[in-house]
Amino acid sequence: MDARAINATLRRGETPGEDALRWFADGLASGAVSDAQAGAFAMAVCLQGLSVEGRRALTLAMRDTGDVLTWDLDGPVLDKHSTGGVGDCVSLLLAPALAACGAYVPMISGRGLGHTGGTLDKLEAIPGVSTSVSEDHLRRMMQDMGCAIVGATAQIAPADKRLYAIRDVTATVESLDLITASILSKKLAASPDALVLDVKIGSGAFMKTADDARALAQSLCDTANAAGCKTSALITDMNQPLAPALGNALEVAEVMRVLTCGASAPLAEITAILGGELLAHAGLAADADDGAARIGAALTDGRAAERFAKMIAAMGGPADFASKWQDHLPGAEVVREVKAPAAGHVSAMNGEALGLAVVALGGGRMVESDKIQPGVGISDIARLGRKVGAGDTLARIHAASEDAADMAEAAVQAAIAIGDAPDTLPPLVHERIS
Repeated sequence: MDARAINATLRRGETPGEDALRWFADGLASGAVSDAQAGAFAMAVCLQGLSVEGRRALTLAMRDTGDVLTWDLDGPVLDKHSTGGVGDCVSLLLAPALAACGAYVPMISGRGLGHTGGTLDKLEAIPGVSTSVSEDHLRRMMQDMGCAIVGATAQIAPADKRLYAIRDVTATVESLDLITASILSKKLAASPDALVLDVKIGSGAFMKTADDARALAQSLCDTANAAGCKTSALITDMNQPLAPALGNALEVAEVMRVLTCGASAPLAEITAILGGELLAHAGLAADADDGAARIGAALTDGRAAERFAKMIAAMGGPADFASKWQDHLPGAEVVREVKAPAAGHVSAMNGEALGLAVVALGGGRMVESDKIQPGVGISDIARLGRKVGAGDTLARIHAASEDAADMAEAAVQAAIAIGDAPDTLPPLVHERIS
């Protein structure tokens, strides 16, 4: 076998066999497949697609290029993954809340991809935090605080680690097959007992239509359940940012407002819904509603905050982060208000454009080697349906320079439409897929 023949097969619209896909995954991990060949593979899969069996085979082949963890714990191992959106920092709330409810959460997460923020980048906005931990350290964190949000080590799905970076810079992020294989090769390597998938739909998501979101949710559920992991998916709204802030440190600040200030917002609500689904799967709650109530209680009574603080300290962050997070998070040189150009209501929002504006500010990567500026982004974003007067604040830009703020301000003005009040506002949860 060789990469050229496999890529030629894909280019013809045919799915390579299981052995060929396993060979290619092994080549990604070992370096036998070049960056050019990997990029061509990603583009061919993006354009031509794989069969259902090919998607499953690629997922398991990528998982098996590294270690598959096993656990000896006194509670269920649970996990969650979001397909990506803007202002989506649910993982930072959900992992400690689940741990506070008796679960263990070894959450292997990723970095920013396209216009969406990365969970690891958000955590590393906290001074001192390193999301690169050894397997032994991960196991100690499971024993000590029940949760960890970490990057995939060199031993966890190394084929995906390489292909993930290549997808980000070759415009092949949107492929259903590659998204499925990427997400599940890492998630299944952690051997969870149950998994919930947060599949985003709307202007800030990779999936813009109900049909596309449903297809991805079904693909993920079918593949994970076939591998023996009890899995369901929720299709949730991303027609506007989930949190009112985009950018790494700014999103961590929103998380801390929920954990330590009792902030009640869509961010907290969707965290409870997703967590309730998992607790019900694991038998830690009577049903999803009971589970959501348990997660909500952990967010408001301080138990989740305590677990989060211990996790941050274990990863090298400040020991007093829970009480002094405002002092530790980095800021930006320039903070500027974006004003409404006319009176009316916030009638529509281009979430992808907002995400790309944050990337342009330095809050994400244009190329793989870019260094992220953790303090930049957009905060205080008005929500859909809000009534505004001319000159009212629609958002605040946090930038490294006046020139960068100028470009971001223009992007935000173009991304937020002012008009008549929407007839209806989108629900947080559109659909459940099992």
